[in-house]
Amino acid sequence: MLAAPGPALALTDAQQLVVDAWRLVNQSYVDPDQLERLHWRQRRQQTLERSITNSLEAYDAIDSLLAPLADPYTRLLRPDDYQALRANTKGTVCGVGLQLSLRGDDQHIVVIAALDGSPAADAAIPPGSELVQVDNDSAASLGLDRTAARLRGPAGSDVIVTLRGSNGSEREVVLTRREVDLQPVRLRQLRWHGHDLGYLRITQFSEPVPQQVRDALATLATSPGGGAGVDGLILDLRNNSGGLVSAGLAVANGLLDGDPIVETQDREGLNARQQASPGQLYAGPLITLVNGGTASASEILAGALQDNGRSLLVGDRTFGKGLIQTLLSLGDGSGLAVTVARYLTPEGRDIQHQGIEPDRALTPPEPLSPGGSDDRWLVEAEQILGEQLEAAGQP
Repeated sequence: MLAAPGPALALTDAQQLVVDAWRLVNQSYVDPDQLERLHWRQRRQQTLERSITNSLEAYDAIDSLLAPLADPYTRLLRPDDYQALRANTKGTVCGVGLQLSLRGDDQHIVVIAALDGSPAADAAIPPGSELVQVDNDSAASLGLDRTAARLRGPAGSDVIVTLRGSNGSEREVVLTRREVDLQPVRLRQLRWHGHDLGYLRITQFSEPVPQQVRDALATLATSPGGGAGVDGLILDLRNNSGGLVSAGLAVANGLLDGDPIVETQDREGLNARQQASPGQLYAGPLITLVNGGTASASEILAGALQDNGRSLLVGDRTFGKGLIQTLLSLGDGSGLAVTVARYLTPEGRDIQHQGIEPDRALTPPEPLSPGGSDDRWLVEAEQILGEQLEAAGQP
């Protein structure tokens, strides 16, 4: 005789949170073969056998569920982290102004850049510094998102960070949090040997960026003397750690005339090519500055400009993040960042862990303040662009 199956047990809210996270990853993750190798369905059941009675236990269970993926970009975002990341894409943040990333070789947390005008910039924290500790907690044990969350907080409050330099020495810095206007797009005009040059710096790709870039390029359409506009443009993507891929694509669309921008490869292995629309917001001579802090969406833009012959890249090799994430809400204020696609440059280059080699390396050491008064690389870029203009017959 066969026994009739008993009624299915209802899941608690905390358990349902885990199931929802499992389902979203199962539906969206870029590498379903990796999920299969990890026995993803069995892991769901094993995880639910844990004691999960509240949100904190659910978050710990989700962290454990995701850990075997070994993908630092696919991760749980607790409510504060999720809301802060969403706010960051709007262009403002209250904190100390440090852009952070995981170092590829050992997954330590390192500084990509200090945002201009931020407490971190005031303290002269250089790119490449390892963030060892926040207050009394190890950054390595906190992980990237919780470390970033610890640096944010009410304006006027202090946070102590311990930093390790490239020579191994450590120092403590007390930073006072304040509202930081990310000012993702900055524009000014330069003069080189009689040439009017535009200088456009994009520090991240947030929602306001495409319109701000359109406005900036419109400003450059007429020169200070009322002439026909600048003779050439320097685009500075140094220390631009990415942001919204859609914003990066929109900027590329304004600089390329019907050319391919990027090729994405989804979880089915299918490639889709993103093409620029006909016409350009700016069609003149262009030089693009990049460095080790140029990552993700900014690498998509840099790779498209290089592959299409639209711009020389000058500076140093880029970071090498060729994966695209999407943000997914879990409904309780938390969310997931899930890797959903890989991207290739128009010529099919996979830059994950490799980066993009510039067409011309600039003189080391790299300046610490892009766009500042002591920015030697900007001076070199002006000279390269000026020489191009003269070679093209512009007096």
